[in-house]
Amino acid sequence: MAELAEVEDSGALAQQEALALSEYTQLAEKLSAGRARCAAVLQEKITDHMQRLSLSGGRFQVELTPQQPNANGLEQVEFMVAGHAGVVVRPLNKVASGGELSRISLAIRVVTAQQGSVPTMIFDEVDVGIGGGVAEVVGNLLRQLGAERQVLVITHLPQVAALGQHHLRVSKSLVDQQTLSKIEPLDNPLRIEEIARMLGGLEITDTTRRHAAEMLGFV
Repeated sequence: MAELAEVEDSGALAQQEALALSEYTQLAEKLSAGRARCAAVLQEKITDHMQRLSLSGGRFQVELTPQQPNANGLEQVEFMVAGHAGVVVRPLNKVASGGELSRISLAIRVVTAQQGSVPTMIFDEVDVGIGGGVAEVVGNLLRQLGAERQVLVITHLPQVAALGQHHLRVSKSLVDQQTLSKIEPLDNPLRIEEIARMLGGLEITDTTRRHAAEMLGFV
């Protein structure tokens, strides 16, 4: 009966509604201010990493679009990106190619690593369209991520593979008219051979092996 009596008191309900709205508004505005501060820092750091990852002139932007108050606050958060100079920023999931998306995701993961709790990360072809010094930058960033969590990377570049703590070789073979995939862990001598193969192709020379050993830090 007490609950029914309270419902009948429209003035009391209005007061409760006003109090709830006031509390919500205070919290939502605090969240909005925090988002604005973090967005500015995130944009700058991720954009900086994009330059190092062969996305020269590209930029990352966090767009905060005002919306009607709801459980997520007073704005909608969307990641925007321009992969190259002179390109208008558009939603990340609509403009980035597979390789670009992998590298931008890597930049995001590196910048936000301390805030995340994901135990395992998988990067597929994160090195598409890059080589040389940029590939080494990618490898170092992946190794940095791997210091505190498990990172699995599918790569065809020796610069990236050489910076891994472990190396698994994936191969395919035809057995009884059926194509089978095989995954095998490589010890140090086999790692040298595999990195040398990635460097030199079918013909592996002693010079290539020495280069591979140097990349792996074995000499």
